[in-house]
Amino acid sequence: MLHRGKVYLVGAGPGDPGLITVRGLNLLRQAEVLIYDRLVHPDLVAEAPDDAVRIYVGKESGWHCMPQERINRLLVTSAQQGAVVVRLKGGDPFVFGRGGEEAQALVEAGIPFEVVPGVSSAVAVPAYAGIPLTHRKVASSFAVITGHEEAEKEESSLPWGELATAVDTLVVLMGVKSLPQIVQQLLSAGRSIETPVALIRQGTTAEQYTIIGTLADIVVKAEAVKLAPPVVTVIGEVVKLREQLHWFSELVSEEKSKIKRQKAKIETGDWRLESQSETFSTLGFRP
Repeated sequence: MLHRGKVYLVGAGPGDPGLITVRGLNLLRQAEVLIYDRLVHPDLVAEAPDDAVRIYVGKESGWHCMPQERINRLLVTSAQQGAVVVRLKGGDPFVFGRGGEEAQALVEAGIPFEVVPGVSSAVAVPAYAGIPLTHRKVASSFAVITGHEEAEKEESSLPWGELATAVDTLVVLMGVKSLPQIVQQLLSAGRSIETPVALIRQGTTAEQYTIIGTLADIVVKAEAVKLAPPVVTVIGEVVKLREQLHWFSELVSEEKSKIKRQKAKIETGDWRLESQSETFSTLGFRP
């Protein structure tokens, strides 16, 4: 049973709408006010009741449609008006999602809340690219860091010396613009220039693609294609396993080929398009 005047901080998962949790989806379908982020899949937004109030508060690098302080106030006032409020956030609310800040604002205002964890892009996107973050023979540790620290900081608070030499696999979220600085920090702290790197854009969706390189050339490769967010960066020897384990890219190619064949049959009148498979709708394919 849902409680009116309560805020549910729900993780939407990394992009594929099929990766939201059962609890998260059930709450979404009962929301009276839905406040959602930029990377939330449209299919999930559509799961809210028809009469739910939908409020977009997405952010991207260099542009925020609504300041965080105003989002906090919106959560508070919506709950104070007695609504069932679902705050739908990409990935996991408490992993670089400002969910902690929003929860603090709710506590200070005396608003009850619940956190529904989501599948973080930090683990899901590498998995969809065929890159396990750990492997008994390759990596026994990993760390997740932000590539977008607060602008007010005079210098990075990340312990680059330890990250470069004491952690097998590094996962960087929101690190496209700062990729040259990240590479330089790691090299200066002792990481090998031959360390493999993967840049995965639009992970877990039909638009996913991956760039592979090393610390020696990954910046040049990213600049060559004008790589833009959202991107998850994976640094470490586990990246080499992608050559053997890249399951999702093959699935995407197969499904796109099916769509082309179906279109050809429709255009020639040989065959009528039947209902799309669950895989098609989940990955966002459209015939």
